[in-house]
Amino acid sequence: MRVTLDEYGPTRGELHRVATHILARRRYQVAGRFGLRVTPGGLSTPLFGPDAEQLRTSGATLVREVGGRVSYLAMRGATLAELARFAEVDLGTEFRCGEDTPELDDPDRELTVSAVAAAEMADWMHLGWMALDRTLASLPADAEPETLQLWPEHFDIGTNVAVPTGDRVNLGCSPGDAYEGEPYLYVGPWGAGRPGDAGYWNAPFGAVLAARDLSDGAAALPGALAFFSEGLGRFSG
Repeated sequence: MRVTLDEYGPTRGELHRVATHILARRRYQVAGRFGLRVTPGGLSTPLFGPDAEQLRTSGATLVREVGGRVSYLAMRGATLAELARFAEVDLGTEFRCGEDTPELDDPDRELTVSAVAAAEMADWMHLGWMALDRTLASLPADAEPETLQLWPEHFDIGTNVAVPTGDRVNLGCSPGDAYEGEPYLYVGPWGAGRPGDAGYWNAPFGAVLAARDLSDGAAALPGALAFFSEGLGRFSG
């Protein structure tokens, strides 16, 4: 990582709140759905609503595109309430996207978003999204993958696929959480089976590959693909 966890962690927490209470709330408010996506430089909603609206982050900036027009608002020093006004989000209505939905907290507190940490997180999520997308594209049709999404509740990218044993397996990318402070990739079988060498299964829910254990630069994507391929290959029979 280019930044310390002391700098990265708070920014990740702030962006989790923005993803949930600005991006996901706005999409849910208009379209009744709250799943998000990853875009170069940050996170985003899909296009939604009658005006093909999109909300996204670009580093430490919130971007809103509506009907061919675009506007920008720096997140650092702004409050969640100001971001909500910018995005026409109603913070007064109860919004839950799962049991672990982050709290709204004080909407008038200024956000502490580090541009460097935000860029670090965006680069990691972009890498994870590419690795997951390419992994899904390589699978046979009977793998029946679920749509790849960034889930605002847990703030990670996730999907699941069917494997030949008849089970399903979660595949995902996290920017870090209470389990592991650093970003990581994961493979999580739904069932109790953990086939092959037990050393691969290094987490309570399956297997993780932390960012610190992944090669940098051009080798990062092949390393991520190899991690997912190894996990799924253990279920090939």
